[in-house]
Amino acid sequence: MDVSLNMWALTIAGLSALIAVDFFIGGRKPHEVSLKEAGIWTAVWIVLAGLFGLGLLFFAGGQPAGEFFAGFITEKSLSVDNLFVFVLIMAKFAVPTIYQQRVLMVGVLIALVLRAVFIAGGAAIISNFSWVFYLFGAFLIWTAWKLIQEARSGEEEEEFEENRLLKAVERRFPSTDKYHGTKLFIVENGKRLMTPMLIVMLAIGTTDVLFALDSIPAIFGLTQDPYIVFTANAFALMGLRQLYFLIGGLLKKLVHLSYGLSVILGFIGVKLVLHALHESGVHVPEISIPVSLGVICAVLAVTTVTSLYASKKQAAAEAGATAAAEDSQREKDSVDI
Repeated sequence: MDVSLNMWALTIAGLSALIAVDFFIGGRKPHEVSLKEAGIWTAVWIVLAGLFGLGLLFFAGGQPAGEFFAGFITEKSLSVDNLFVFVLIMAKFAVPTIYQQRVLMVGVLIALVLRAVFIAGGAAIISNFSWVFYLFGAFLIWTAWKLIQEARSGEEEEEFEENRLLKAVERRFPSTDKYHGTKLFIVENGKRLMTPMLIVMLAIGTTDVLFALDSIPAIFGLTQDPYIVFTANAFALMGLRQLYFLIGGLLKKLVHLSYGLSVILGFIGVKLVLHALHESGVHVPEISIPVSLGVICAVLAVTTVTSLYASKKQAAAEAGATAAAEDSQREKDSVDI
């Protein structure tokens, strides 16, 4: 899709305006986010993404629109995995509930800027070196296998480990261990100190880049259009803050999420390899966007249903075990009496 500089500027200005509205209406004053507020804003961002996709359908045709929706759903599903780590970061830095919304907003903006750099670099590499599709495909297949291995072994990240950039910032700039509202810097005894608020914002933003190492190749497996890649990432990330508060309590119930994401990443990895072979002159079938969109939606639906069923079954088993233990204790007490 041929996108002019004016369209790029208009899109970025439009996204910036939406972010500003989100901030001034819902995020300007620190407060605890209710489920109702999180649900409304989550729906708003999903509707906006849908309207943008319909705009692409009307002005650019079915192919770009299908690529956008496939990319948006993929990035949205992969971003849910980020929420597990965001929970760990909030716990490690003991972020007060009323400030978590501000932390996520700025952290996500940092992540979006860094992802834009990744997208620009990826687009430049792909346009000059078509063989990079082999690397992207192999990397996604390897990531999918790694996710399956971790899910089968029951490994879970129990503690957030700071990345090198964050450690370097903390060493270079003196900081305080107490929050001072939403201030990023304070002055104590004539010395300028960085607050934990800035540190945790940097932690959110830079940690997301690690997740972009698989999500960016994944979306390039669905479309090579930098405009669609960027807008799909933008809409997926900007609704992430509200999604954090909306499904934070449900994250532990998505016990099969890793399996679903591994299937999606593996599927896109195979799609990339087939595309690379096709570009090299090998006559192989290519996976169309409608098929990709259908597979992604089906995998997410099955993963959600099986996860909720497994969680409900486990909860019932735990409740039965607790009731049996209480009955046994009562019998023991009656015998003792």
